[in-house]
Amino acid sequence: MPPLILIGVGGNLATPRWGPPRETLGAALAALADADVAIAQRSSWYRSEPVPRSDQPWFLNAVAAVETGIDAGDLLALMQGIEIRFGRLRGERDAARTVDLDLLDHRGQRIRSRDLILPHPRLHQRRFVLEPLAEIAPGWRHPVMGRTARQLLAGLSDEQPVERLPG
Repeated sequence: MPPLILIGVGGNLATPRWGPPRETLGAALAALADADVAIAQRSSWYRSEPVPRSDQPWFLNAVAAVETGIDAGDLLALMQGIEIRFGRLRGERDAARTVDLDLLDHRGQRIRSRDLILPHPRLHQRRFVLEPLAEIAPGWRHPVMGRTARQLLAGLSDEQPVERLPG
């Protein structure tokens, strides 16, 4: 399997301009495509309980494999700019949000800087990332742990409810 660039997509709040989360997140992916980040493949949409559990609305999540010549740091900056454009307010950790774009992996690189950690430091603990990731790239290997997406998913408990949505 060639090295992939993987982006996690999530949100649980509607926006006035784009509407409910599915439409908002679709528009955010289109904004990436408009910025020379080709969406090679996108998983199904998944509905997931907030982590940690709270009374906020459940999230809509997906994972996209993308193709671009943009390096990891610049891609992260681009993604954060799109989040802001789509109404993402950074403040309280794990708060409800309109759009969350996470750089999960950038061609297997290991990066640890003030602004960027690759692979994403919690992706192996999150069913809402691993379910869609295993759907589109079951043989992807974690650059540090060496385990595939399917193996990581099999190692999780069932405590994180995640539901694959139709269409």
